[in-house]
Amino acid sequence: MKNMKLTTKIFIGLISGIIVGMFLQGAPDIAQNYIKPFGTLFINMIKMIIVPLVFSSLVVGAASIGDPKSLGRIGGKTLVYYLVTTAIAVTIGLALAMILKPGAGLIIPVGDAAKSVETPSIINTLLNIIPRNPLKGLVDGNILQVIAFALFLGIGCTVLPEEKSAPFVNFFDSLAEIMYKITAFIMEVAPYGVFALIVPVVSQYGLDVLKPLSMVILAVYIGCILHAIITYSTAVKIFAKISPLKFFKGIAPAAVTAFSTTSSSGTLPVTIRSVRENLGVSEKISSFVLPLGATINMDGTALYQGVCALFLAQVYGIDLSVGQMMTIILTATLGSIGTAGVPGAGLIMLTLVLQSVGLPLEGLVLIAGIDRILDMARTSVNVIGDASCAIVIAATEGELETIEEEIGA
Repeated sequence: MKNMKLTTKIFIGLISGIIVGMFLQGAPDIAQNYIKPFGTLFINMIKMIIVPLVFSSLVVGAASIGDPKSLGRIGGKTLVYYLVTTAIAVTIGLALAMILKPGAGLIIPVGDAAKSVETPSIINTLLNIIPRNPLKGLVDGNILQVIAFALFLGIGCTVLPEEKSAPFVNFFDSLAEIMYKITAFIMEVAPYGVFALIVPVVSQYGLDVLKPLSMVILAVYIGCILHAIITYSTAVKIFAKISPLKFFKGIAPAAVTAFSTTSSSGTLPVTIRSVRENLGVSEKISSFVLPLGATINMDGTALYQGVCALFLAQVYGIDLSVGQMMTIILTATLGSIGTAGVPGAGLIMLTLVLQSVGLPLEGLVLIAGIDRILDMARTSVNVIGDASCAIVIAATEGELETIEEEIGA
């Protein structure tokens, strides 16, 4: 409910900004000199929290996975499934944005700094993931290096005795909680930031700036549907011999709940009940796979990030190289581990993707007003993905005998 109220306020801020921007079309200097600075302040606050938020969240997220040896087959299969499907999702998002070109026809100039962002090759992108100086990566805000270093620290904690690693993990857990609170505060002022950012844009470019947003919504929804049909139902059919129709019918209660609440964690009880009662997954599998999925499986969010990143690149007239596309896929995939539990998670994680390839964060204002609509689809896909993973893991572990008898899968 609180999230709904905040979304409504952001939408009101967007509409108010559009109206004021239309009035100021004859005097764009007023918008640029007296209103835009407040929007710049909002963007600076977002930039301020990115590195500490992601770093602390990923350290805790990786550490919470547990001892890799004790995870065994089930943990390994689950992690691989979630990461692979997330990579597929963001790839689908990029592909759809390339095909539909939602940002075509609208060019907003950016500064020379943004246009001159270095575009490394794929090999250099992969090599630069591991920082030679992790502290420099943190200071420079190199997102992929921040993610890699945080994952190494978190995984390193899992192989130490608890009495040794607990103080370290507790520190970053506290830091993560503090950053969540700061993020919540920043999101509370988001309506004003959105207002201050959209006014100068509309005053300069008019309502043409809003037309491509319908294409963004279309691309995200098409992508979510394709990902669910192609990726999830294919995996369930191949590994569990369950028809797509029976799979989607069984998980429908959780998908609808996720669509309306936009919360994977809040939908978790419904997801667990659906996979147990409707799809026959054992308690052993569902109790491990689904909570982990609510934490690290963000396929819908990753797909949304791919669409939005390419949309903003098109809007700002920036051509992304293959290396930058790879960076988007890696950032969205690895960053998904630290997404859960962050208020305004979709927009915050989008800032990581944009920053990783040098796209202007000011473009967030174009997405913020429609974020709730996009969030409904991506959250629903996240939950469906959790369920598909539970079924696949249960099938490979011989835990689907009951469902084969009850629904004739």
